[in-house]
Amino acid sequence: MADHNELIHHLYHDKDFNCAITTLLCLGKEFGVEIQPQVLESAICLNGGGRFRAQCGLVEGALMFIGICATARGMKKKDMMKIAYGFSEGFSARFGSLLCRDLRPGGFQKTDPPHMCEPLTRDTVAFTVDYLKQHFSQN
Repeated sequence: MADHNELIHHLYHDKDFNCAITTLLCLGKEFGVEIQPQVLESAICLNGGGRFRAQCGLVEGALMFIGICATARGMKKKDMMKIAYGFSEGFSARFGSLLCRDLRPGGFQKTDPPHMCEPLTRDTVAFTVDYLKQHFSQN
C-alpha cells in the first residue's frame, strides 16, 4: 500500500483535495477506473457534509466508487446495494463509526494542521481496497 500512501499524501498536500476526492482517486487508480471531473466536483462538499461533521468523506467517497465501479461492471442494483451495505457495516465495525464527528473527534478547528486525517485515510483506503477486491472479484 506504499503506492497509495504516496498518492494520498500528494492529493492532500499538493492538490489540497478533501477525503472523499482522495478516496475516489485512490480507488480509481487501484481498480483502473477513471473518475470523471464532474464526479470529483460532486465530491467537493463530501467532507463530513461540508464540515458539518456528518458522514465521513472517506465513507462517502468509497460508496460513490462502489456505485461507479459496480455500474461499470454491469452489476444489478440489488447486488450493488449489498456491497455498499456490507462495506458500511464493515467500516463501522473496523473504525467505530461512519461519522466524521466520531472519526475526527477534535472537529474542525482553525488551528488544525492541514489534512490531519491522513493516517486514517491510509488505513481506510487499505481497508476499502481489500473489501472491494473480495466483492468485485466475485462478479
